[in-house]
Amino acid sequence: MTFIKRVKRKLLPPREVVQGYENPELVETIFLKTINYNPDSDWPLVAGMNTVLDFGGGAGLHYKVAHRQRPDIRWAVVETPAMVQRAKELGTDRLMFFERIDQAADWLGTVDLIHSNGAIQYVPDALETVRTLCTVRPATLAWYRVPISEETRREVQTSYLSDNGPGSSLASREKLVRYERNWISE
Repeated sequence: MTFIKRVKRKLLPPREVVQGYENPELVETIFLKTINYNPDSDWPLVAGMNTVLDFGGGAGLHYKVAHRQRPDIRWAVVETPAMVQRAKELGTDRLMFFERIDQAADWLGTVDLIHSNGAIQYVPDALETVRTLCTVRPATLAWYRVPISEETRREVQTSYLSDNGPGSSLASREKLVRYERNWISE
């Protein structure tokens, strides 16, 4: 981010606020940014993997990265109902979108990898979600950016609309996005 953009954010924060992950404007922003994203590197984590359940995988960003080196990989994204509805048009015989973990696991059959990057903390019951993911019994679990604290707690997180999704912003006007985040007790 440029120095000018950082200063502008500090001095002139947006007044409009988008609430929650189901908001159509947020979903559309992530969807369009994912379509326009062109990964340019390999991902060692998916080497040798055939099936991946991506919890909170948006519109398939991680699939785009994995597909570069593993064109035959099968990928199931578990997302919010709004994101699943929007991303369905990107589905193929190798990439599918689901609202529930069990549906994604059934479609994949054997699951080599469960991947989740910064998503578990946004579900209403994070610990139950972790338990459900573990019942799939994948060969490998990879969870990134999960806030853990001494005790369970909830807070409201605020970000910029342009910071959601991969790559640079397509929005003409910046907005704030607010959603609940849950810290998992260690």
